[in-house]
Amino acid sequence: MTYQDIFVVRPAGPLFGSVKINGAKNSVLKLMAATLLAEGTHHLYNVPDITDVKIVAQMLTECGSKVFFVGDGEVIIETPKTSDITPRASLELVAKIRASVVVMGPLLARCKTVEVAQPGGDDFGSRPIDYHIEGLSSLGSTFSERDGYLIGRTEGLTGGRVVLEFPSHTATDNILMAAVLADGTTVIENAAREPEVIDLAEMLTSMGAKINGVGTSRIEVQGVPRLGVANHRVIPDRVEAASFLAAVAVSGGEVFLEEAREDHMEMLLRKMRSMGIHIESTPLGIWVKSEAHLRAVDVSTLPYPGVATDYQPLVVTMLSVAEGTSVVSENLFSGRFRYIEELRKMGADIVTDGHHVVIRGASKLTGAEVRASDIRAGVALIVAALVADGETKISGVRHIDRGYERIEQRLRLLGANIDRRAVGRKESD
Repeated sequence: MTYQDIFVVRPAGPLFGSVKINGAKNSVLKLMAATLLAEGTHHLYNVPDITDVKIVAQMLTECGSKVFFVGDGEVIIETPKTSDITPRASLELVAKIRASVVVMGPLLARCKTVEVAQPGGDDFGSRPIDYHIEGLSSLGSTFSERDGYLIGRTEGLTGGRVVLEFPSHTATDNILMAAVLADGTTVIENAAREPEVIDLAEMLTSMGAKINGVGTSRIEVQGVPRLGVANHRVIPDRVEAASFLAAVAVSGGEVFLEEAREDHMEMLLRKMRSMGIHIESTPLGIWVKSEAHLRAVDVSTLPYPGVATDYQPLVVTMLSVAEGTSVVSENLFSGRFRYIEELRKMGADIVTDGHHVVIRGASKLTGAEVRASDIRAGVALIVAALVADGETKISGVRHIDRGYERIEQRLRLLGANIDRRAVGRKESD
């Protein structure tokens, strides 16, 4: 019999205490890929113990690097000389996470060739890698397909002007990592502005890269012949911080989020304050207090600095127990409402209309058996379950583990009633 983990959640009242926000998933995977750019021993700190980190570690190992998890959030990566790198990302690993596509830039820059399978990961709508291919082609690469693999080659990357059709976070990262070793100057127009892009640029700069304009829509990179090793601390995960904020918002209570940064999530916090949640920023983190009496607001997802699409399931969940009617518009990924039916099973009054959802706040939710379809939807179901009458069983826990380190233990320390159990049944997802 195959055993799969589930979460079993029962309401337990307000949450109190403090929780440390771990390193950002959406940053650390790119930072790990960036170590391919330079031979030597790299040190990364504040690395979360999550499934996606382990998958990227396997990918780097297949490329010839050695990865050591030494504890307390530190990861050591030994990158070999160029001739000992295998510039290939296997189908088995790439199929598991979409972020794996960011090895393309570093491997093309370092080895002048790369083979990478089409990326996998969470399935919530089309996220083509055309922006990556077009950008890297502008720097002197050519691409072909064979046996399910995308093959990139270059005689040597040269600086160029890249105009992104959409400010894609991962495409900006990929092009940035390629450009730092390209010959000449690269300009990325309509670049992503996320804190995670800034984190990558700061690490690359510490390695010897010459980058200007990061954090704006125009990034300029002056290529250098070689880079040194990295010693870098990963920024805190703003989506994890939002997840704990949402948990306190619906449950009530008072919690301090250690290392959470308001400047990374200003628009979301503005919306949450409009819901009636008390939030204060300090140099050491964010303090949140809620009486669990939320008000309806309208929210639209937009590229940074707007409300991120990763926040959207959490926002919908909070509004499902808020007083009044709200409209949430998803402007980035067409399939990101697939979890809505799971919330409906719990009594949420939500109607979908194209890329909008209309939410009429329910007086209460009810426990049910639900399934996590992706990382953020899974955590949103946990948040809903914290205030649902009776018992909620959440399957698909493997999705949640991809982005959250031992979330059930950390919630229990705040007073939540949540347990992880192994059940003898095979999940259909």
